[in-house]
Amino acid sequence: MLRAVLAWLALLGLAGLGLTSCTSEAEVAPAWQVPGTTVPANFPVPVYGTEQNPPTREAFELGRTLFYDPRLSRTGDISCGSCHQQFVAFAHQDHRVSHGVDNLLGTRNAPALQNLRWRREFLWDGGAKHLETMPLAPITNPVEMDETLPNVLRKLNADARYPQQFARVYGPGPITSQQFLKALAQFTASLTSSNSRYDRYARHEAGAELSAGELRGLAVLRQRCGSCHAGELFTDETYRNNGLDRTFAADSGRAHITGRPQDVGRFKVPSLRNVALTPPYMHDGRFKTLQEVLDHYSQGMMESATLDQQFRRSGSGPGISLTDDEKTDLLAFLQTLTDTEFIQDQRLAEHR
Repeated sequence: MLRAVLAWLALLGLAGLGLTSCTSEAEVAPAWQVPGTTVPANFPVPVYGTEQNPPTREAFELGRTLFYDPRLSRTGDISCGSCHQQFVAFAHQDHRVSHGVDNLLGTRNAPALQNLRWRREFLWDGGAKHLETMPLAPITNPVEMDETLPNVLRKLNADARYPQQFARVYGPGPITSQQFLKALAQFTASLTSSNSRYDRYARHEAGAELSAGELRGLAVLRQRCGSCHAGELFTDETYRNNGLDRTFAADSGRAHITGRPQDVGRFKVPSLRNVALTPPYMHDGRFKTLQEVLDHYSQGMMESATLDQQFRRSGSGPGISLTDDEKTDLLAFLQTLTDTEFIQDQRLAEHR
């Protein structure tokens, strides 16, 4: 009997030690945070603030599941993540245009999804005006996901798990379009890229340095390219004709939305963040390398009625004057905009 009591007390002691150990580990473990909720010190105030769609872990994880779910497409084969891959800053590796349902080809290059909180308009032509409604463009596009919002909601409500997940975030009841779009925006709003080597340099963080060539490239960028690729986001969010073609019969760009002749051939200025990861380049993916892009700007532009005024040079054809050395320095600097933490953040990866 005494032996049994002693054994029981020993077990209690071991259990107590185990409980103490677990508590200690929990106290020192870092708190889990929804990505992209803190505004980086070198960034401006976001357009889509957290107060518009307060981030929570459950809502974020629900949005992540939706982003990677191919059932948002008509055929059940294409998800948002199919054409926006994390390891290339949520662009589409080596695709001029992406393959949609039934292996149909889109008409434009899939842009990187990053720092969307700071955007006022979306897509190459600005056809989407709000982060929460932006997914409706690819979902309903006949060569991308080719689905309707009512059908998406029908599939989500018929699923074994989604109604429970939505209920935990938004309360009981059928899944609505507003809930669906807000949940998806919880994930897309989190895609913040702000920890490149350049960022650490810009924030004067300890040990953050750029080489002499990279600094020269930064100076060239600010002097020759900074009017379009402006600020810490490296885009002024405007639409420009950068001399890709003489006519734009295949894709009129911004004019597709506005119907104005002066917008023909104008496309959204993309951010340069993570640009080394996101070939091919331009709205139609025509350039395979950044060297080809720089060669276009220095000597490959074409005249057209809506060519941006800043590219017109007196006494010569349109373009930006760049020497070979300046191109080399620019290419070196552009590499510093790669954000390894962003493309490797497991919170943003697909969780099966």
